[in-house]
Amino acid sequence: MFYHVKDLQYNAKPAYPDPVYAKKLQEVLGGQYGEITVMMQYLFQGFNCRADAKYRDLLFDIGTEEIAHVEMLATLIARLLDNAPAKDQEQLVNSDPAIEAIMGGMNPQHAIVSGLGALPSDSVGYPWNARYTIASGNLLADFRANLNAESQGRLQVARLYNLTDDPGVRDTLSFLIARDNAHQNQWIAAIKELEAAEGDIVVPTTFPRNLQKEEVAYDFYNTSQGNESSHGPWAQGLAPDHKYYFRYVEHPVPYGPRPYLIPAPYYLFDTPPMLKA
Repeated sequence: MFYHVKDLQYNAKPAYPDPVYAKKLQEVLGGQYGEITVMMQYLFQGFNCRADAKYRDLLFDIGTEEIAHVEMLATLIARLLDNAPAKDQEQLVNSDPAIEAIMGGMNPQHAIVSGLGALPSDSVGYPWNARYTIASGNLLADFRANLNAESQGRLQVARLYNLTDDPGVRDTLSFLIARDNAHQNQWIAAIKELEAAEGDIVVPTTFPRNLQKEEVAYDFYNTSQGNESSHGPWAQGLAPDHKYYFRYVEHPVPYGPRPYLIPAPYYLFDTPPMLKA
């Protein structure tokens, strides 16, 4: 079960109201790589975890912390909207096209829909979507997705840090940036342990190698103009799984014939093939 401690994990108190910045901050709350996404992703990975108990506990520990981050950001957004001179902000935006382009204006839903509260949506008002989350049951695949989510999330928070001079907001974001630092390292450690335990790095590690087309399993195809990519470690030398060497194919050729589809049944009203004269 979960229980709620009334105190925030860390301070979430801006120095002054800023409804325009509150709109920007919505991205790291309800965006694709926001706190709602990682919260739901880690918790559902934990709910569905059938592996060792330590991995389930890892997911619940970090996932539960992300609930706290959702609360922190929701509180910070609400406080940025408190006592905000919205009319003055709008007049400032409307007075200068350059400012309008930079600031974007206040999110009207913060006043109309949420009554000066945070929303489960991104910075342009798109609602949070459960399709952002990944919980496959394969921990190596999932932990790599978690590392990506933390990487993108930290990047976005770092960019937001430079879009404000509010010391209170920067203090909160500094904490979140540090926690993303911790989580990236923790997922990397878990990934390395799983790779070592499973003796492979290619997901799924348990799929029989003899069932894949081994003759193309390490080819790099040059399918764009130029051959600069041939100089990278992905195109030559021993592959990271240490099972074979990469092969650079400068002029790849098709392995199959041209596809041909038979005409659809007449009652579906597809366009039929045109007979040549």
